[in-house]
Amino acid sequence: MQRYGHYIGGKQTAPRGGSYLASENPYTGEAWAEIARGNVDDVNAAANVAKAALANPAWVGLTASKRGALLRKVADLIAEEAPRLAQIEQRDNGKLASEVTSQVRYVSDYFHYYAGLADKVQGHVVPNDKGGALTYINYEPKGVIAIVTPWNSPLTLTSWKLAPALAAGCTVVIKPSEFTSCAIVEFADLFRRAGFPDGVVNVVTGLGEEVGAPLVSHPAVAHIGFTGGEAAGIRVYELAARHLKTVTLELGGKSPNIIFEDADFDQALQGVFAGIFAASGQSCQAGSRLLLQRSIHDQFVARLVAFTKELRLGDPTLASTQVGPIATRPQFEKILKYIDIAKAEGAHCVAGGRAREDLGAGQFIEPTIFTGVDMSMRIAQEEVFGPVLCVIPFEDEADAVRIGNDVAFGLAAAVWTRDLQRAMSMTSKLKAGTVWVNNYRATSFTAPFGGMKRSGVGRESGVDAIREYLDTKCVWIAKGERA
Repeated sequence: MQRYGHYIGGKQTAPRGGSYLASENPYTGEAWAEIARGNVDDVNAAANVAKAALANPAWVGLTASKRGALLRKVADLIAEEAPRLAQIEQRDNGKLASEVTSQVRYVSDYFHYYAGLADKVQGHVVPNDKGGALTYINYEPKGVIAIVTPWNSPLTLTSWKLAPALAAGCTVVIKPSEFTSCAIVEFADLFRRAGFPDGVVNVVTGLGEEVGAPLVSHPAVAHIGFTGGEAAGIRVYELAARHLKTVTLELGGKSPNIIFEDADFDQALQGVFAGIFAASGQSCQAGSRLLLQRSIHDQFVARLVAFTKELRLGDPTLASTQVGPIATRPQFEKILKYIDIAKAEGAHCVAGGRAREDLGAGQFIEPTIFTGVDMSMRIAQEEVFGPVLCVIPFEDEADAVRIGNDVAFGLAAAVWTRDLQRAMSMTSKLKAGTVWVNNYRATSFTAPFGGMKRSGVGRESGVDAIREYLDTKCVWIAKGERA
């Protein structure tokens, strides 16, 4: 069985406590690897190494252009190693092999983008009202960055933070989910191979309270980049606040997928599938609330139910599989509880609603659709993070906006219509960090991503992301001669 240590100072290291955790394949249910179970001593070692790397001339002495050159080298290595890394991640979290491979290949593009952006961060001169002084702004790396990521897309979500942090000149300690750490440890070694100084990129694996909490609280850490659930995000925010650290939080969602009567039904049907059943619904941006204009409600639901019943569940390594297993046992049980809650609250289950114990190790849940849902139900308000869709009718544009915004979250939304004026009006009224029109789940390294309301703080991707890892310094230089 493969055994992974932490990755500290350019090499794998054994856990100081001597313990390991099993990593299980969600499809087979079998443990295929072990990861180091870290503790506060491992965190101290990694954070101190990252802090020391900030003072290493081999890193801090690089020009921004040379940092960019290193990022280009690692981007090329990622492209070369993408099939191997994708296979490891897929074995860890059970996502469809085709989807994981595509995502990991795209990670290379993220690093190429930030390689180009590294030397485009420019200060500026500020006109001041005092006279006799030159005032200008510089942007400097914040320092050691803690990156804490979930199990659904570990390589992608780590890279969303890691690429801009390195472009800014920071050093990092990554704490991946204990369910999906193996690919991240392998990933970290690519930076050594690309020529990054030892200690710039580090990984400590283990449990949240044993590794994540002491990492967030560590005095060497200046900023935390976190993706995960709302409760864990609040915990990170609280710990960071005690030490006055800055954070980037990409949290949960309950995103509305809004279809008007003039939409292209075939296109919208594919968008609903991509929004909630792709990745088995295990996506923060999942379109878990389907808002249908009342005039098309019954017709669209009938087509959607027929479409859903034809979806192929099974081995995620096969190209023919359309829906894979749930990544972890706790999440599998949580989803089933939400299905029971929805039924108890009076929602009508018109498709799915069952576990499939005949597939693999039994960690499958059928794509599930509930109708008869109103916004007072928990299924309409709380993030399920699984293949569970609630359908809610609306009357007109104003009603769609009211229902769409009637949740605590504001990560994403989508509008399906042929009416350009309506599309523009809806995008301005929906309280969401990303709004798609006639598509769903499109993301890019060039476009900022993040949430409003309880869906997070700050932005990832695009130019906005690099600013999360930079401090602003104002410099005043007297123009006159010194006495």
